[in-house]
Amino acid sequence: MTAGLHHREIGPGDHLYLVDGSGFIFRAYHALPPLSRKSDGLPTGAVSGFSNMLWKLLQDMKAGDKPSHLAVIFDASRASFRSEIYADYKANRTDPPDDLLPQFPLTREAVRAFGVPCIEKEGYEADDLIATYSRLAREAGAKVTIVSSDKDLMQLVRDGEIEMFDPMKSKRFGSAEVIERFGVPPEKVIYVQALAGDSIDNVPGVPGIGEKGAKTLIQQYGSLEDLLPRAEEVQRKAYREGLTQH
Repeated sequence: MTAGLHHREIGPGDHLYLVDGSGFIFRAYHALPPLSRKSDGLPTGAVSGFSNMLWKLLQDMKAGDKPSHLAVIFDASRASFRSEIYADYKANRTDPPDDLLPQFPLTREAVRAFGVPCIEKEGYEADDLIATYSRLAREAGAKVTIVSSDKDLMQLVRDGEIEMFDPMKSKRFGSAEVIERFGVPPEKVIYVQALAGDSIDNVPGVPGIGEKGAKTLIQQYGSLEDLLPRAEEVQRKAYREGLTQH
């Protein structure tokens, strides 16, 4: 089905689709009732849901915006270089459910059965690989569509070059949609996240500053580099104290 999509180097005029495979698995697992193979009781619900999502995506691609290159990207493991920088990174996460664990390798097999490249790298998250491939494709003159609903990937969006597509909502994200979500353009999302932190990943922000405050500060000062030396000027006491004391 996808033969010829990925056998040559990417270049100007090409269109690369990068599918967030790890995000797909968890969505499929939580969206569907448990299924299991009759012969031995092997759980298969997430694999089935994942395969249906990938199949639908491949069918939709044929009808619309055909990619020249396509890959599904996975997290290799829970550990990444971020854990070395900050030991508590994702420390709040529980282990995947017992009935999901045996399905991880099966989803990789399913991707290969579709004839689609399946990529992961030890020590890195799927997000890192998606970001790197997006940059390399963009530098080679190609357009990129990131298939994911992960807000962390919104910082990569660049109008006319890199877009995001959430297949669950059938919504495409350009700069305007990122501004709608974060209050700032894609290249400044990282500043908002640095100030607000991310409870999902157990990353602390500045005490007293939530996402709303972070948006306001970055809209006003432009970047962390411009904000921090001027922290004493910030009018709101909770923000000012958070910035000067932490």
